[in-house]
Amino acid sequence: MKKLIYLCAVILFVTSVAQAQTQYYTKEGKVKFVSKAPMEQIEGVNKKVTSILDIATGQIEFSVLMKAFEFEKALMQEHFNENYVESDKFPKATFKGSIQNNSDVKWTVDGTYPVKVSGKMTLHGVTKEISASGTIEIKNGKISATSAFSLVIKDFDIVIPSVVKDKIAESVSVEVNLNYELFTSK
Repeated sequence: MKKLIYLCAVILFVTSVAQAQTQYYTKEGKVKFVSKAPMEQIEGVNKKVTSILDIATGQIEFSVLMKAFEFEKALMQEHFNENYVESDKFPKATFKGSIQNNSDVKWTVDGTYPVKVSGKMTLHGVTKEISASGTIEIKNGKISATSAFSLVIKDFDIVIPSVVKDKIAESVSVEVNLNYELFTSK
């Protein structure tokens, strides 16, 4: 009986260690968006994006605190948070999805791998299915991920007043840059 309990404990330990070695995270990812409108270009940058990636399953999630976006002008930041994304009411945007072609990525081999990611993005209290192309780069065992895509702001119930419609584009370009570290429980 002691041997059986010991064997079960060893199996549980090995399983948990093996699972932990497939999970990577970052707390310092970067999301940048650009709104190119006829009268003005607006850029917001957030360097405090958290993300987790499980290379065994291809599952990927990230969370973006809306108030962490920084703008060239303080007034832009104020309008973004108070009038458009309503950061007090909707403090974060999230994405939960997966790498569709995860088996194409050789996670232990240095290289650059094109990927397709799809999942659900929640922004301003609205959840939408999105898909985007991206790139996974593995260099000296370090994993980074990048993607660029567009979002139509009215799809997320963000209303732009007609008085500023020439200053804010109907869709924004989004760039995501994530540099992952191996997740280790301490």
